[in-house]
Amino acid sequence: MDAAEAALCLLGRTAITVRPLAGGDLSRLFRLTFRDGGALIAKQAPTAAAEARMLEAIRATGAPAPEVRSTEGEWLLMEEVEAGGPLTAAWPDLVHVLTRLHVPTRADYGWPTDHAFGAVRIDNRASADWPAFWGERRLRCHLPHVPVELARRIERLADRLPEFLPRHPAAALLHGDLWGGNILVSESRVAALIDPACYHGHREVDIAMLTLFDRPPRSFFDALSLEAGWEQRLPIYRLWPLIVHLRLFGDSYAQAVETALASVER
Repeated sequence: MDAAEAALCLLGRTAITVRPLAGGDLSRLFRLTFRDGGALIAKQAPTAAAEARMLEAIRATGAPAPEVRSTEGEWLLMEEVEAGGPLTAAWPDLVHVLTRLHVPTRADYGWPTDHAFGAVRIDNRASADWPAFWGERRLRCHLPHVPVELARRIERLADRLPEFLPRHPAAALLHGDLWGGNILVSESRVAALIDPACYHGHREVDIAMLTLFDRPPRSFFDALSLEAGWEQRLPIYRLWPLIVHLRLFGDSYAQAVETALASVER
């Protein structure tokens, strides 16, 4: 089934144009226009159904995300969000968006189902202990897949996580892959958060991800009123997406992994 067939099958709408869009490395994206007017975005990904549930969870907090129109198999059909502005214009509004997204919940750390970035599985089994969750589900899981010496260093850090991370931080809904490419901006506001990999955890995880490829101003961090010690925890939280990138895209991420580890090992 292609994108047009998915729209016809799931929505009963006939697409008159199907245009490929620049998407992620792990999925395919299309813009569909219809005989009866309007447009939709169709995403083809193995995790389409899971992503639909995550988008709905984000919208339930009051944070902006595309409205899901339908999903089946590898296809996710969702509303088109008008955007195109630079993230640099929207840092103040992103503070408000994350404040809504990260409202504390009573959930355990984790998510009802596992997820994946391509071939890299994301283990979301629940835990009531945050350092244990981060150590087992986000660090030790990589040990069989990285060079032996790097694995030893990651394991040593995982053993020491109770020294660095709070035992029971407020469990927030995390976007899970929050970088500039997944934040749609219209003028100076955040129009939508897209491509989530949600789970419940310490809100600083999303903040750390934002610092991988983007450079938020100091005013952004100050406005979030983060807990004391947040800057020292960022390298630990950055380490997980960096290792994922190392596994997916190769040695170009090796130095960044080394830097994050070294900043904690001092």
